[in-house]
Amino acid sequence: MNEPSKKAKPAGRHEAIDISDFVYAATGARVRRLTMPDGRHWFPAVDVCKELGHTNSRQALADHVPEAHRECLETVTGAYGLSVPAGREWRRDTNLLDLQGLILLVNACTKPDCAPFKQWVAEVIETVQREGSYTLEEAEVQPTEPGAPIAYAMPEQVAEAIVRLEAHNLQLEEQWANGQRESNELQREMLATQKATLAVQQAMVRAMERIADRLDTLALERRTPYSQPLVLPTIESVLADWRQRLSVTDDVWSVAVVIAPVLVEQGELREPLASIAARTGLTVHRVNECLRLLRKHACIHARGGSEDGAPVYVLNQP
Repeated sequence: MNEPSKKAKPAGRHEAIDISDFVYAATGARVRRLTMPDGRHWFPAVDVCKELGHTNSRQALADHVPEAHRECLETVTGAYGLSVPAGREWRRDTNLLDLQGLILLVNACTKPDCAPFKQWVAEVIETVQREGSYTLEEAEVQPTEPGAPIAYAMPEQVAEAIVRLEAHNLQLEEQWANGQRESNELQREMLATQKATLAVQQAMVRAMERIADRLDTLALERRTPYSQPLVLPTIESVLADWRQRLSVTDDVWSVAVVIAPVLVEQGELREPLASIAARTGLTVHRVNECLRLLRKHACIHARGGSEDGAPVYVLNQP
């Protein structure tokens, strides 16, 4: 709530009911409020109409609230030389209701939540007509501070409405909290499912790589007669075999001379393309093209990748 200016009330003047509790019990919400220096309260019509179920605030005011009990924000604040309050979407042309206007609008509302206040207003009117006045009972416990105003007992209908609305709000808050917990749990389950799915996919990829390696091995074994002993390749035999397989250019030969010893001695090539390019004087792109040509002519074949992402190559046995 915004209160741009609030002065001490004159001696002997007390609010019969706390205005904040009154508005809450009447509308079911803590709507915004302006309190003028003379103690008069004003409420944004759009807030009140929203809580009372009116979709067209201008029409609701025109139908139920006389002009004497409504005004615009700029006029109200200007009468006391005050500026328009900042924040919470205050606009200069915001329509305001005074306390009587709020009561009139509540009495015109058809929501069941407003029934206790309508009954209380009817009781006040009946009491005034019958006894000439309406007096609240003083509260059993009074404030002890010097000069403190008298505390009054809240009317039963008002108290019941506040208790009922507060209980309803607590129930809504509990439902929201439960929904939030369910949403968080669902998000955790979805994340766990995604992690499990990713693990399965990675396991499938590794299995497919092992199957591909095994198929390559079986294909090589089929090309090698069992009756003939397996002849281990040499650097010279590998280079000679490559010369027969393809027309070797200078750049391809430079790459071949670098990788052939590694393939023969270590059984596989894990060297990054940049390293081969540095040793041959070629670009990384050209080194990659040369390796592709060697793969195309079955000189070498790829077998997975290294930890840093570089491809791993092995010899194709003749």
